[in-house]
Amino acid sequence: MIDLRSDTLTKPTSAMRQAAYQAEVGDDVYGEDPTVNNLEETAAEMLGKEAALFVTSGTQGNQIAALTHCRSGDEVILEANSHIYLYEGAGFSALAGVQSRPLQGVRGAMNPEDVEAAIRPEDVHFPRTSLICLENTHNKAGGAIIPLNNMKEIYQIANKNNIPIHLDGARLFNASVASGIALKDYSQYTDTVQFCLSKGLGAPVGSIIAGTNDFIEQARKWRKRLGGGLRQAGVIAAPGLVALRDNVSRLADDHENARILAEGLANSKGLKIESEVETNIILVNVKEAGFTSEQFLEKLKAEGVLAGSMGPNTIRLVTNYHVSKEDTGKVITAISKATNNQ
Repeated sequence: MIDLRSDTLTKPTSAMRQAAYQAEVGDDVYGEDPTVNNLEETAAEMLGKEAALFVTSGTQGNQIAALTHCRSGDEVILEANSHIYLYEGAGFSALAGVQSRPLQGVRGAMNPEDVEAAIRPEDVHFPRTSLICLENTHNKAGGAIIPLNNMKEIYQIANKNNIPIHLDGARLFNASVASGIALKDYSQYTDTVQFCLSKGLGAPVGSIIAGTNDFIEQARKWRKRLGGGLRQAGVIAAPGLVALRDNVSRLADDHENARILAEGLANSKGLKIESEVETNIILVNVKEAGFTSEQFLEKLKAEGVLAGSMGPNTIRLVTNYHVSKEDTGKVITAISKATNNQ
């Protein structure tokens, strides 16, 4: 079975398993786990931030960012199809008590003029705009890379209004590898960044949030309040270090396989690639082929391919390091069979 449901499904490499087994550990709540400390310092340096914090998931990292930046009753500006808004269980409102102000973007990128217009003036009737969230790459936009200049313009607007920028950079490394733009160049237009170790980078668990020393000190307390205080966490941090050492440049292979797959599907009967494929996510509309997404997924499963649903008629294919170039050819054949054998 070729599994393209998500890049979160990757299994840890042999090097990651060995690193976990041999990891030097201590109590991380006391700040005494040397492997966790190494991971946090490495991540902060890669992003050009003062400090970083190892958290259990990207969702937890984003929630901690909101809890640290905002007060209950504030408002957060974010893109209408962002992961934070659609797929994190309304955590911003449930945990931080903040209201979301979604703005419709183009391929996940908000118009800076719309962002500036959405910032609340001081008025007793309005919540305080306390945070602007960006997402790069943008999942719902098919792994689209948010242009660096777009981030810069929004960051400048935010700075002018004393509002911090948080980047949900779950797949930021994909954006960097695909665009050739350094991580530090992206993160310079943010106050805080979250990225996932457990997606295309292939670690079994964990994410990083990074920012100033003061932010991370406060974030660490919120992590503890959320039950995220970790003890001998080096055994799960060690694979993250291996991921940052070994699995960054190879993301280009995933992007190439996604491009090959998209080109192979472009002329398939009744299928429509919904967005330009820049990284490792492909959105395919199957409506003209006469299927709902769920019907088509069942067809694909019968042909030995697993994919995910992203709407009534849209399926999502996500390449990862368990999917080879040879596998992409098999997927193209399987999809062809599924469309032709109704």
